[in-house]
Amino acid sequence: MRAATELLSQYATYHRDRRNIISHFIGVPLIVFAVGVLLARPAFALGGVALSPAWIAFGFSAAWFLTRGDFTLGLVVSACTALLLLLAHQVAYTSVGAWLGWGVGGFIAGWLIQFVGHWYEGRKPAFVDDIVGLLVGPMFVTAEAMFMLGWNKSLLAEIERRAGPTHLRDLARIA
Repeated sequence: MRAATELLSQYATYHRDRRNIISHFIGVPLIVFAVGVLLARPAFALGGVALSPAWIAFGFSAAWFLTRGDFTLGLVVSACTALLLLLAHQVAYTSVGAWLGWGVGGFIAGWLIQFVGHWYEGRKPAFVDDIVGLLVGPMFVTAEAMFMLGWNKSLLAEIERRAGPTHLRDLARIA
């Protein structure tokens, strides 16, 4: 069980170009939302509570986030994910067309945004080398947002010590 510091540092090595990080602020939440839309159906009643595959997946991912050794980060990432899933469920039950449109369309758009970011980075997405990167993505975006608000400067410093500082890759030098 790898700790948040190790996971975020490893993920950060694939995400040092600031344009790539910005693309993740859009792409990752859009992908999480879209997956939430697609997994919102079918819902079934369990003890008077409506349960969907999205909420089951959320339970497992929240447990994972909360056990990475940084409870505050795990709690915030879980809360952000829950909010996206609440919104996803609202969209999923409007019509079948909206369910598929938002789900499939959001998923494709989110990944296109991610791949544009990785073009700027000049590296493949982290999940290609480690599938856990699919879970680390939301944690990374949340941590980056929290760093911008002044949270946990020591964690940011450790990530930058391991992965290096952020930069803008000079695209004119690509040949």
